[in-house]
Amino acid sequence: MRQPQWMSLLGLATRAGKVISGEELVVKEIRNSKAKLVLLSEDASANTQKKVTDKASYYHVPVRMVNDRYTLGQLIGKDARVTVAVLDKGFADKLISLLDES
Repeated sequence: MRQPQWMSLLGLATRAGKVISGEELVVKEIRNSKAKLVLLSEDASANTQKKVTDKASYYHVPVRMVNDRYTLGQLIGKDARVTVAVLDKGFADKLISLLDES
């Protein structure tokens, strides 16, 4: 089974050191205007979803939803992650276009 392109690109961005994970780090980088894209798992708690989407909305950072925390964690080489931020504009723009296509 072939992996969707956005998943491969997120793995590449992780290896390039352009991805951070964890709610607190993601919110911090949104505030510092370093986050260019936030990926949020659909199974995140309502409180986490509200906190991250409100902060991203205020700082004009795009947010895209992905399937679940285990898939998101696996893609960046961790266990389970509910939120991930991409710090590079090029990776973020390509991920947005690939996620919007699928």
